[in-house]
Amino acid sequence: MRLVILDDYDLASEWAAKYICNRIIQFKPSQGRYFTLGLPTGSTPLGCYKKLIEYHKNGDLSFKYVKTFNMDEYVGLPRNHPESYHSYMWNNFFKHIDIDPNNAHILDGNAPDLQAECDAFEKKIEEAGGIDLFVGGIGPDGHIAFNEPGSSLASRTRLKTLAMDTILANAKYFDGDLSKVPTMALTVGVGTVMDAREVMILITGAHKAFALYKAIEEGVNHMWTVSAFQQHPRTIFVCDEDATLELRVKTVKYFKGLMHVHNKLVDPLYSMKEEN
Repeated sequence: MRLVILDDYDLASEWAAKYICNRIIQFKPSQGRYFTLGLPTGSTPLGCYKKLIEYHKNGDLSFKYVKTFNMDEYVGLPRNHPESYHSYMWNNFFKHIDIDPNNAHILDGNAPDLQAECDAFEKKIEEAGGIDLFVGGIGPDGHIAFNEPGSSLASRTRLKTLAMDTILANAKYFDGDLSKVPTMALTVGVGTVMDAREVMILITGAHKAFALYKAIEEGVNHMWTVSAFQQHPRTIFVCDEDATLELRVKTVKYFKGLMHVHNKLVDPLYSMKEEN
């Protein structure tokens, strides 16, 4: 497990974007060999998406041969609703890059048979050859995607009832009106993300500090679903200083002492201009 600690949110976002960029370019994706990327929503990844858009607009990065699978979607929210994750992904990322819309997979929270939709999503991931890099964020209660506390660590894509903490956290996107916040969602399972060849989890802000502590300094626990990734062979936690406030001083010192190694993963930043 790697823990990458940057000074602030912007630097953490840039490090994550550089890492994604380098992984895609090093993979050398092509017509018969797509790079498969798992993607999150929420406020944390926005800075990362902005940097990836910048690399694309500069001609350094193409998503032509990239397939994406999003972590989750609300149930019952129209696809064109401004707070649906379809809208979020298109407005904040997809419409600014050269991805083929057919290669951007997002769960349909309005499907007539929700379980069939979840099963089909798992099948699509399998048919794509599995996920090369799954990027995720977490909630203050340590949930990844909508795998709320108590979720099975072997879970697959399914329908989930949202915890009150999550509903309260999401109320800010619905004018603070709890009655407008969806109470159910479709989500990939912890096991779905664990199956990815590599996982990168973005954790920023002091309000996520206790969750980061639970994720890396305590044992694997289904009440803090992000802790499952201690057992993944290739996990990178990317965080800012504020998110480390609950960690032991020696833990922070240990991982900061490895930054010269971690920074070799993003420096130099590769470019598709050089590859072509």
